[in-house]
Amino acid sequence: VQLQASGGGWVQSGGSLRLSCAASGSAYRSYTMAWFRQAPGKEREFVAAMKAYNSNPIHANSVKGRFTMSRDNAKNMAYLQMDSLKPEDTAVYFCGAGRPITSMISSPMGYNYWGQGTQVTVSS
Repeated sequence: VQLQASGGGWVQSGGSLRLSCAASGSAYRSYTMAWFRQAPGKEREFVAAMKAYNSNPIHANSVKGRFTMSRDNAKNMAYLQMDSLKPEDTAVYFCGAGRPITSMISSPMGYNYWGQGTQVTVSS
């Protein structure tokens, strides 16, 4: 699976962005898709995930109520709608694909494939 993330940019606090992750490969539908982010000097942090055949996304507490993950299996796409952005959301955002066990769904180690990352900058 090859992944390509896009949609990042600069936005003022309180603004919105929508990230997209395009996946290649016929096995896309069988993978859990996830979004992680990494700020300078920090470890990669879980943001959201959606299992292969489950329509209910899982969101990190830090973004719950502000971010919404979705996926379109027909288009091999995953999305992250980010609203009410805060300066602390500033990071490089990565999409990942894998088949993690439930306990690893929020760990980067659960994912085998990564996109190149897209920068999100939120100014105060």
